[in-house]
Amino acid sequence: MGAARWFAVVHSYDRSVTRHPAPFVNMAREVREALVRGGPVVALETTYVSHGFPPPAGVETAIASEAAVRAAGAVPATIALIDGEIRVGLQPEDLERVAGADTRKVSPRDLAACLADNAVGATTVAGTLAVARLCGIHHAATGGIGGVHRDAERTFDLSADLTELGRSAVCLVCSGAKSILDVPRTLEVLETLGVPVVGFGTSTLPLFYCRESEYDVSARVDNAAQAARLCRIHWELGRATAVVIANPPPIETALSRTDADALIDAALAEAAAADVSGQAVTPFVLAAIHAASGGRSERVNRDLIVANAALAGAIAAA
Repeated sequence: MGAARWFAVVHSYDRSVTRHPAPFVNMAREVREALVRGGPVVALETTYVSHGFPPPAGVETAIASEAAVRAAGAVPATIALIDGEIRVGLQPEDLERVAGADTRKVSPRDLAACLADNAVGATTVAGTLAVARLCGIHHAATGGIGGVHRDAERTFDLSADLTELGRSAVCLVCSGAKSILDVPRTLEVLETLGVPVVGFGTSTLPLFYCRESEYDVSARVDNAAQAARLCRIHWELGRATAVVIANPPPIETALSRTDADALIDAALAEAAAADVSGQAVTPFVLAAIHAASGGRSERVNRDLIVANAALAGAIAAA
């Protein structure tokens, strides 16, 4: 199947969405026009803007990510909920509002409530994938995916990221799974859902702060064209799931496994002592890690988010 025919198949329902916007979606003109003409578009999440970094680092990282997508030849579609609508493609003033203290963390289950309340909401990975699927966007970037939490046998705490990855035809570039998770179980769930986890220039799964691990990925690619071809074949075969492209964090700022594990274990213990649970765990743990590392983890977090946005833009353009 040629590229033009593949695009027609995958986007057969998407073009109607862009011409007749879905309910509550306010899509920036450049995003809408790019989708209508079949151009490359990359969806970007906003949870790290509101919950991942102290201000103004979140807004600065979002702006740098959008610039990286554009430099790669694609259109950025940063997503947030503002004034009772889902905005796909944000203005600088929108990002400033998302960085506010009262911004909600919005997963798919929270979309309707946030809209009904006219609240400001920052989309998680899962929330971003849900909106991307609604709008017909097939490429996205984030820092790291959520998954099965370490005590899931007791709490049943599984990230909604897994569910959305299992039903969204999106190429998601990330730096693997957050290493605060139960990584082997996360990979098992992704295998069950039929989601390929593809290493970019690596045969093992990056662990967010760390470039490598003992966990093998299901496939490997070494450039954007190979990644694009793999995604195209996956969807041509009728698979409606995401493809995870696991991109190691930049070598200049990545942490060693020993340093990262020590920081994570201490932060998880602190969260348990404070009785933090549910959606509050990840931002609490990340903040504790940032504080304990003297800013080293924040630097790698910022760098990998921008690097993943650049790679997603390159794959979309390819």
